[in-house]
Amino acid sequence: MNQLVRSLVIEDLTILPMTPTIGAEIEGIDLTRPLTSATVSALRQALLDWKVLFFRGQDITTEQHLAFARCFGELEVHPFAPQKPGFPEVLAITHDENNRGRENTWHSDVTWRLEPSLGSILRAIELPPVGGDTLFADMYAAYDGLKDEVKARIDGAVAVHDFAHFRVAMRKRGLSEEAIEAMNRKYPMAEHPVVRTHPETGRKCIYVNAAFTQHIVGMEKADSDALLAHLYAQAAIPEYQCRFRWSPGAIAFWDNRASQHYAVSDYWPAVRKMERVTIVGDRPV
Repeated sequence: MNQLVRSLVIEDLTILPMTPTIGAEIEGIDLTRPLTSATVSALRQALLDWKVLFFRGQDITTEQHLAFARCFGELEVHPFAPQKPGFPEVLAITHDENNRGRENTWHSDVTWRLEPSLGSILRAIELPPVGGDTLFADMYAAYDGLKDEVKARIDGAVAVHDFAHFRVAMRKRGLSEEAIEAMNRKYPMAEHPVVRTHPETGRKCIYVNAAFTQHIVGMEKADSDALLAHLYAQAAIPEYQCRFRWSPGAIAFWDNRASQHYAVSDYWPAVRKMERVTIVGDRPV
């Protein structure tokens, strides 16, 4: 989709695109209220069109956050990240002077799962006075922009994904090797296509990322590393991106199947607190 940057009105929602292909702010919605099926359908279509939706000024509770996410599917529990007490589906992401931001790598969430997430819904709880923006990249556009010879090399290729940096963190926390091995068995390394076909739009996108992809199956390490580095770099091209400046009560809802994101960690030692709810997805093809 490559519309002119102009507002659209669907089901009483005003959709304000941020760039020609990725990112749109949604106005005319109150997420403290139950959504009609027509509104949910309109939002799902907007998500498919724009890959990430933004909502401002939404003073919602944790329960309302969860209810909104459940409109789009079953919710997953992250086995490694800190949870909000009493709400296992809610990731509590807090950074401060003692805990710098670490999400400043282009990535798609939980691609180490056999069935990575459909999408995530992130809301601002406490923000730094300035900084802490999040960038999103359109991985359809990234794929479309590849040279034909690169597309030919990755057509049909498969890559291995792993939760390697979480394993490192578990060891630093003193978790036993037996406990880590149990997690390895529960979450075995996943193999996903380097080029994923989106299950709803049918479009192709780059589906490897610097956070979780390990190597391309059947390729010499040097060749795999070089090709992956080239593919990772596509997310950093500004023409494929939008950038969101957070504000109190802001929410971002991204399609994890068609986008990557990067949380800018420029605000240390200020505090940035966010909460994320993630929707279960399907096996990439």
